[in-house]
Amino acid sequence: MAALRAAKQALRREVKRRVAALSEAEKRRQSLVVSQKLFRHPKYVSSQRIAVFLSMNDEVCTQEILRDVFKRGKTCFIPKYETNSNHMDMLKLNSVQDMDTLPLTSWNIRQPAEDDNSRDEALATGGLDLILMPGLGFDRFGKRLGRGKGFYDTFLERCDRHPKGKPYTIALAFKEQMCQEIPVDDNDVLIDEVLYEDDK
Repeated sequence: MAALRAAKQALRREVKRRVAALSEAEKRRQSLVVSQKLFRHPKYVSSQRIAVFLSMNDEVCTQEILRDVFKRGKTCFIPKYETNSNHMDMLKLNSVQDMDTLPLTSWNIRQPAEDDNSRDEALATGGLDLILMPGLGFDRFGKRLGRGKGFYDTFLERCDRHPKGKPYTIALAFKEQMCQEIPVDDNDVLIDEVLYEDDK
């Protein structure tokens, strides 16, 4: 276990270093390429209820994706992370403008306030068709290197128990986040697909 933890930590440092070397313009360019790939993806086109992460500076920017979700009349859910635990809910976002009203967390991510009970929670109101996954690193076998908190792994386990079943999962990545192979254990949930700029 300790060896696995150490391997993950070393890989996190390596991927962070690679992403930190990218210019803002290059991150924007790759984000647009990945977004366009997603917009053509059959699973995205057919999904009605979608969970979208609000991106941090070292992640594929999801701004265009959020706009597109609302433009196509889909229902959008965003993460609400609970501090001091690995519990996360996906709460309904009503519009792009709605996002601008959300408070900022200590990680500088917008999310619904602690006492905001007005929003539908995805698993309580019909489940999800698709989850767009953030992460630090990914490989071509569906393995994902998270930030070590376990929010998404725990949430996907809850999805598994939902009557609707597990949603399709697509990770969004910069090329620099792709790794040969990610070390995983039994708690790490595999993702269905990773979208990044490749030769296709």
